[in-house]
Amino acid sequence: MIRVTITRTRGSSPREAGATMIVTTDKTSGTIGGGQLEYMAIDRARQMLARGEDAATMDIPLGPEIGQCCGGRVELSLIRISEMPAPPEYPQVLIFGAGHVGRALARALALLPLRPILIDQRAEELSLARGETVLTPLPEAEIRSAPSGTSYVIVTHDHALDFLLTSEALRRMDAPYIGMIGSQTKLAQFRRFAGAQGLGTKRLTCPIGAGQSRDKRPEVIAALTAAEIITRLTQSVSPFQKFPCDS
Repeated sequence: MIRVTITRTRGSSPREAGATMIVTTDKTSGTIGGGQLEYMAIDRARQMLARGEDAATMDIPLGPEIGQCCGGRVELSLIRISEMPAPPEYPQVLIFGAGHVGRALARALALLPLRPILIDQRAEELSLARGETVLTPLPEAEIRSAPSGTSYVIVTHDHALDFLLTSEALRRMDAPYIGMIGSQTKLAQFRRFAGAQGLGTKRLTCPIGAGQSRDKRPEVIAALTAAEIITRLTQSVSPFQKFPCDS
């Protein structure tokens, strides 16, 4: 197979330097931006496979001559590899609460280059979920042991538990996103609770979804929150140094 990597961009381009895709004789995985740029790279990669070539480069202007209007220029490296690269390690998002909103959010985040994990103390709620789950009587322990760069969303069935878990998450200074479901009234109550513990709340997003809609359907809340999380992460340099967006 051939690994195609964008090594340099100049001007406007559909993907950034470092974006990769894998090309075999009949399949592709990942993307370098689509359109004629990608078609040309796939065609060249399959020529390499047919001819037994090990490496090649391409310098492609993204203009009218190839039917693209980005206006920039992209340089590609094409290298033969013997096995599929390991799956990327996506940043974790721990979702506390496997109710309707938690399950909807886990489904929404599963479509993104993220690793959502749904955590609850109730086996019956987790049994309704798809994807990765954790059943635990001590959900706060999952926050303490999470790897650096993990994000936290607290949407449990209990306000007291929400406050406990959100306080624990705020003690993690390496968290790019911390969100709690609720209202402005709940936020005011939590600020008093956190203040008594000496915790600041500037890093907390509450209500989640930035209050962009009055629609309370779980799927709508989940969509808005997923957009909020991915926006925050892509704006944060440190967590995304190890955020491979290609698969």
